[in-house]
Amino acid sequence: PPTVPPPPGPPARGSLSLHRAYLRSPLGLLRLGQLALGAAFWVTVAAHKYEGAAHFALFAAVLVWLLTLALFGLSLLGRWELVPWLGTRWLLTNLVHDLALGVGLYAAATGIMGHKAKQRSFCNLPGYSQHCLYSAYLSASICGGITACLYLFSGLYCLSRRCQDQQDII
Repeated sequence: PPTVPPPPGPPARGSLSLHRAYLRSPLGLLRLGQLALGAAFWVTVAAHKYEGAAHFALFAAVLVWLLTLALFGLSLLGRWELVPWLGTRWLLTNLVHDLALGVGLYAAATGIMGHKAKQRSFCNLPGYSQHCLYSAYLSASICGGITACLYLFSGLYCLSRRCQDQQDII
């Protein structure tokens, strides 16, 4: 009996390769800084005893960090078109992520950790023998503030590209 050939499979996608132009762009470099300092923020908070509003600060930092990691990975691989609806608006997606989530949540988290550091400033005195979280909270606050500034810079970069009627992130 004659054999019927199998139906054709889905069209093959191109091989995965790094989008090196993105990695060298201002947005790619800012994303690397955001990921490094964001990780420093949430690792510092998570590695020490925390309570109260620090739970929100940790949640906000990890949420924004994970979303930034996803944006960075998709942009680095050049695969943002795989994201439904957002992929066609990738520059706008990055802009909203940076200004609304990045700056907003990291500013709130920085304020929380700064307030907690101020509450613990008494234990920074010489001769204080109890475990002190002042330096951990202050370190997290500094990392959070710098990270919020990096998100502001990347948001302004995306906004300037959008105002110039650019559609791409590079």
